[in-house]
Amino acid sequence: MKELLRTTDPTVIAFAQALLQGEGITAFAMDVHMSILEGGIGAFPRRLLVHERDHFLASKIMLDNKIPLGQ
Repeated sequence: MKELLRTTDPTVIAFAQALLQGEGITAFAMDVHMSILEGGIGAFPRRLLVHERDHFLASKIMLDNKIPLGQ
């Protein structure tokens, strides 16, 4: 697995996952339960990972939809 994007905005993660799923790319969201530790303030970024073989195509999909990588 390779990190595709990192953001503190949970809506970006959800949108990115939906885009990737539509293209048949499996994505795994990491750190989604960090709000328990941070008290829900959104201080810790969430990460979206994809398989290494899908990373190039997934990056292109993110850029085509104006989702900045590594926020």
